[in-house]
Amino acid sequence: MILSTQNNLHLFTFSKFVPFTEIRHGVFTRTGGFSPPPFHSLNAGLAVGDDTSATLRNRAAIAECMDGSELVFLKQTHETSVVVFDKNAGEAPSPKNRPPFSGDAMVSNVPGKTLAIQIADCQAVALFDPEKQVIANVHSGWRGSIRNITGKCVEVMKTRFGCRPADIIAGISPSLGPCCSEFVHYRAEIPESFWRYKNNRDHFNFWAVTRDQLTDCGLPPQNIELPDLCTKCNDHLFFSYRQAKRTGRFVSVIGLK
Repeated sequence: MILSTQNNLHLFTFSKFVPFTEIRHGVFTRTGGFSPPPFHSLNAGLAVGDDTSATLRNRAAIAECMDGSELVFLKQTHETSVVVFDKNAGEAPSPKNRPPFSGDAMVSNVPGKTLAIQIADCQAVALFDPEKQVIANVHSGWRGSIRNITGKCVEVMKTRFGCRPADIIAGISPSLGPCCSEFVHYRAEIPESFWRYKNNRDHFNFWAVTRDQLTDCGLPPQNIELPDLCTKCNDHLFFSYRQAKRTGRFVSVIGLK
């Protein structure tokens, strides 16, 4: 990942996405915004207890870095619902295709719409198919991981837009690393099929889980970018629920220009 600064905000970009000028993307750090402690300072979450006006200013600053494009947020539920935006669908307005959207993944072929995932230890998995010009963004916490929300999103890209997994490029955001992801009650919480990702200290490697789920879907390993950045270890850069409990949410965004 590449760290840069735009309009006083700090964001990481995925090196595998950089050659494709038709998309805008970034994983924003927690710095440079307007929220007071403990949400200091670029909190994008409206449901964490922060001042609403500060959060909206933060979201506006993020949108400005994305060339003023429309930011689309989800009411994230730790489930497996995938929200689809299709410029060719011709769907009439309805409660299902108007905000607030509820789900944990978004797929889109609509230019000017930037998909934003809020995180504070969970993974955001950004996906791009340069052949079909389709993007996706996935919220994958440990509950989403064991339900394979990322694989379900890739399946929607295939069935709805005709994407070939071999063409899809993936960027996985900084998140809770195997160094810090202890699950003392894992026998009750995590299916046994995932225990192979556990070390002898009951720490799980959900980075490896997502990588394997993507390759199981057909993505080539060389198309997957997985930074070695743990949010709890780097809470000066990212919000971490494990570290602070009462904290904000940083965002990973991707959009078609």
